[in-house]
Amino acid sequence: MKARFALIAILALLSSPAMAALQTVTLSVPGMTCAACPITVKAALNKVDGVSQIDVSYPDREAVVTFDDAKTTVEALLQATANVGYPSTVKE
Repeated sequence: MKARFALIAILALLSSPAMAALQTVTLSVPGMTCAACPITVKAALNKVDGVSQIDVSYPDREAVVTFDDAKTTVEALLQATANVGYPSTVKE
């Protein structure tokens, strides 16, 4: 009985990362004023652990970011863009 409980506990611990979900958020980045700005924004977001995909659009002044919510948060993404001089907000 104890061995069965231990096995179940170990399997539950090992499967915890599987519970993490990929999230996608669209950030409004109004400070992008030239065609080169998205390069800086994308590079900053790429450094955030858990980010798996980024699409930055200069004409739309937005960044669509897919990330693992077990590794990072929307707040961390907002901070990353602000740290390189491009404050952003979540686009509704």
